[in-house]
Amino acid sequence: MQNISDLKDAINTKTIDLVLLTIVTAGIYPLMWMFKNQGIINKITNKEFSGDKFIIWIAVCAGLSMTLQFTGEDALDVISQLLSLASSILFIVWAFKAKSALQEYALNTHKIDFRMKVFYTLIFNVYYINYCFNDLPESKRKQDILKGNTEG
Repeated sequence: MQNISDLKDAINTKTIDLVLLTIVTAGIYPLMWMFKNQGIINKITNKEFSGDKFIIWIAVCAGLSMTLQFTGEDALDVISQLLSLASSILFIVWAFKAKSALQEYALNTHKIDFRMKVFYTLIFNVYYINYCFNDLPESKRKQDILKGNTEG
C-alpha cells in the first residue's frame, strides 16, 4: 500500500521555493522542475499523463520566444508572441493533465475526494499543481476526521 505522503516526499519542493526559483531564473525553473519530476509523478500516480517530449516542446516554444523577443523586427516580434502564447497553452494543458492524474490517484489509491479548483489550475498551473502535491496528506487527514465525526 502506498503512503499518502509518497508524492509530496518524492517531489520535495515547497511552492514558495518554486515561485522564488522561477523569479531568479527568469522563468526557466518550472521547466526544469517539470522535466525532473515528470517520471516521479507518472510512477507514483501510476498514470503516464505526459512525457518528456511534451515538456521539451514547452521549452522550445519558451526559449525561441525569449530569443526572438527583442530583435526589433516586427515579424520576429509577432512570432515571439505566438511562441509565448503556445508555451503558455502547453503549460496549461500539462497542468490540467496533472490535475486529472492527481485526482484519479487520490480517489483510486487513497479513497479521498481531492477537489482541485479549475480556475487556480488555469491561472497558477505548475505552482498550483505543486501546492496540491504538498496538500494531499493534509486533505486526507481532514477527510478522515470528517468521516470519523459523521460515523461517531
